[in-house]
This record gives sequence, C-alpha cells and structure tokens, in this order.
Amino acid sequence: MRVISGECKGRPLKAVPGSGTRPTTDKVKEAIFNIIGPYFDSGSGLDLFAGSGGLGIEALSRGLEKVIFVDKDFNAIKTIKSNLDHCGYSERSEVYRNEAGRALKAVIKRELTFDYIFLDPPYKKQKLQQLLEDIDENGLLNESGYVVCEHGSEIVLPEEAGTLKIIRTESYGIIGITIYKRHF
Repeated sequence: MRVISGECKGRPLKAVPGSGTRPTTDKVKEAIFNIIGPYFDSGSGLDLFAGSGGLGIEALSRGLEKVIFVDKDFNAIKTIKSNLDHCGYSERSEVYRNEAGRALKAVIKRELTFDYIFLDPPYKKQKLQQLLEDIDENGLLNESGYVVCEHGSEIVLPEEAGTLKIIRTESYGIIGITIYKRHF
C-alpha cells in the first residue's frame, strides 16, 4: 500500500495489523481521485472509517489543506498516526478514535463542513444510507463537495439522499464505488 500521486507519491503506508480492516486498493484509489480531482488547490476532508488513513492521506498528498480521520479501532488510530508522521501531515490533520455516528455528532457540534467526505465502512455492517442522510440533513458537505462511498459491489445505494445525488457508480470486482454531489 502506498500514496499514488502528489507530493508524497510512492511513499509506502502501513496497513492496520490483523484482518479487521480492508485497505482501499491502489486501483480503486486511483479511480476515485480521477473522478473527484485528481488534484486540489485547497479544501478539507473527512475520512470517517479511516482504517490506515490511505484515502485521507492520498487527498492531502494531492492538495487538500486538512483532513479529519476517524476510526473506532485502536490499532487503526495508531496506524493512521504513524502514516501521517511518515508523510509529514500530522500538522494538517486531526485523528479521533470514535464510532462514525458519534463522530458526526461531534463534527456537527463544531459546525464543520467538508469538501470531501470518504465513507468506507466494513462491508458487512453497511450504514451508508443513514450516514448520507445525516450528512445532508446537517449540511456537512460544502456546496461543491463530494461524498465518496466504498462498498461491496452487490450494494445498490439510493439515487438520492436529500440534496445528495449520485453522479457516478463504478465496480471493481467485489468493490463498488458510489459518488454523490449536492444538487439543489
């Protein structure tokens, strides 16, 4: 696993020990950023099921100013912090050990909004529709922002969740990607 492009291109990233976390493959990561980027002049991101932090770190490498990383697993948090240190992004990030729903409540309380929200929950415990509704109802996505959902390819997400509407879906073997943008 590595950073694919940007200022940390080629830098290796550690995976979370054990089999509880599934890192996003390079092929899928490249596809995601070709759709939503590929590079950024600034902006903020939320990596909600961060795992090793690969998606958020890729976004930082490609130009995002700041990313908040959230995962409920202790080993994931240690791995994210190590990967951020290795890439020199500790100052441009925040890392929290928390469950996704509680993390969203904390973000809402802080009145934060994001240009990019990455949702990559465990495939067996999908709560994407509820998360999308929470993101929309609480205005967490900036007007020109994207929500990127990674899920099992057999999962079909709703065409819309409030003002969020699908702009693209892709399948890569067992992995599905659904990308939402706000429409008014």
